[in-house]
Order: sequence, then C-alpha cells, then structure tokens
Amino acid sequence: MGAVNALVHLPLILPPVVTGYALLLTFGRKGPVGAFLDQAFGLVFAFRWTGAALAAAIMGFPLMLRAMRLAIEAVDPRLEAAAATLGAARIAVFARVTLPLILPGVIAGAILAFAKAMGEFGATITFVSNIPGQTRTLPAAIYTALQVPGEEPIAARLAAISVAVALAALFASELVSRRIAARIRGEA
Repeated sequence: MGAVNALVHLPLILPPVVTGYALLLTFGRKGPVGAFLDQAFGLVFAFRWTGAALAAAIMGFPLMLRAMRLAIEAVDPRLEAAAATLGAARIAVFARVTLPLILPGVIAGAILAFAKAMGEFGATITFVSNIPGQTRTLPAAIYTALQVPGEEPIAARLAAISVAVALAALFASELVSRRIAARIRGEA
C-alpha cells in the first residue's frame, strides 16, 4: 500500500514537467499504455485535449485523495458498527452512514483538485503542447500572450479570471472544510 500511496502522491512533489514527460512516455502513441489504448479503443492522449484532461486529473487527484482520506478517517467507526448491528447491509451502511459523513470531504477535495487542475501548466504543456483550439489551457494562454509584444492586457485579463476562479474554489473548499470540522466537533 505504501508504494501505491507514494505513486499517487508523486505528482504533488515532482516538478510538473517530469510528470508530463512520464505521461508522454506512458500514454504517448509509442508508450505501453498509450499504444494499447490507441490500438484497442482508438483513444489517443498525447497532443490532444484528452491528454490535457488526463494531465490535469493526474495533477489534481492527490489533493482530492488527501481530502477524502481525512474525511474517511474522521468517521466514527462506532456509527458504522451500530448500523451494522441494527441489521444494515454493508452497502446500506456505506450509503446511509459513511457517505453522508464523508461527502463534505469529497466535495472539498473535488474543488481543490479542480482548482489545481485549472492552473496546471508544466505537465500539460509537456504532454500535449499548446495547440490553439485543441490543447491550449488557461495557463498556456497566459504564457502565450506574454510571449507576444502588446498582448499583456490579454494576459492580465486571463490572469484575473484565473485568480477569481482560484479564490472562489479556495473559498468554497474552506466553507466545506469548516462544515467538516463542525460535524467532527458535534456542532452540526
């Protein structure tokens, strides 16, 4: 379990370009997974919007997983045991006890993962490039605008949008986190 945990959390500590390069080696058309997916299902990730989505998901997933894990660890196992002793099946215990208790953590994690994914640059540009209309993301568009003289106002507008969305995501995540803390303390 430790190796899987380390692998999942590696994108948090690796330089994003290294993660993008690993994605290119793995999911590129000549990579082991990419070649299989291309031949078996016609799925291509490298230099396509699907690759941008995959890179963003891989970079954001560790944040979501950490929030979910904290929420699951906060669930009092006595509540689940009580439901089981009252005759509830395992799936019913999960659906009626565990899931409602961890849902704020899942939502908070999803918000943080979205915010991280939205700002992802290094892995995305390495794996899918910066193709206008296909793989250009918000950070890549800002970078591109800054490379062209006179395009600074466009970069500033895009940066303002990025900051607004990131702040909204952080605010929403904080609200959900406070709800979790209140629930753990028994205030909710």
